[in-house]
Amino acid sequence: MSKKPVIVFEGIEGSGKTYHIDHVSKYLKKKKIKYIKLREPGGTSNSEKIRKLILNNKSNFNKETDLLLYLASRSENISLLKKNFRKKVILIDRFIDSSIAYQHYGLGVNRRLIEIINKSLLGNFKIDFTFLNIVNNKNMIKRLKLRKSLNRYDKFNNKFYYKVQNGFLKLSRRNKRKYKIIDSNLNINLNKSLILRKIDKLV
Repeated sequence: MSKKPVIVFEGIEGSGKTYHIDHVSKYLKKKKIKYIKLREPGGTSNSEKIRKLILNNKSNFNKETDLLLYLASRSENISLLKKNFRKKVILIDRFIDSSIAYQHYGLGVNRRLIEIINKSLLGNFKIDFTFLNIVNNKNMIKRLKLRKSLNRYDKFNNKFYYKVQNGFLKLSRRNKRKYKIIDSNLNINLNKSLILRKIDKLV
């Protein structure tokens, strides 16, 4: 594996993925390791505009439009990702697995459609490792209640999040060596240590 890997943090709402990716980015900065960090949807200027449209509580797109907007956001990021591929560590908050977990397993969009567009967009850009953050329903609800504001994707029913998280777990079984499951129901400091130990091996 390249010492300038592409590392993705995945998980449903309230799973701690954003907290952990922020912690890793600070860790890399402290060690003076060159990296870039993106979130999806969002990241670059145009992608952030699309993010606001997708997550706006007044938006009411059909499931195919939702998918295409997410992929449009990814399309706006791809030149930056390819420019830094194998030159810097790349950290991404949500990526391909989120498209499949949310849009296919959660909303029922044709998986083949998602895979075809992703392949066309990404070309030879590959993910090296994924931290999949999981959370139980009780803790997810508790954490969402602590947020100052909720976006459209924070307001689905519990059945939806259950299907999405199971979708993530199914995806992680494809190649277990390239995934690490982080149980965010456990002590956060324990998980921080687990993640950083793996990061040290990856970079």
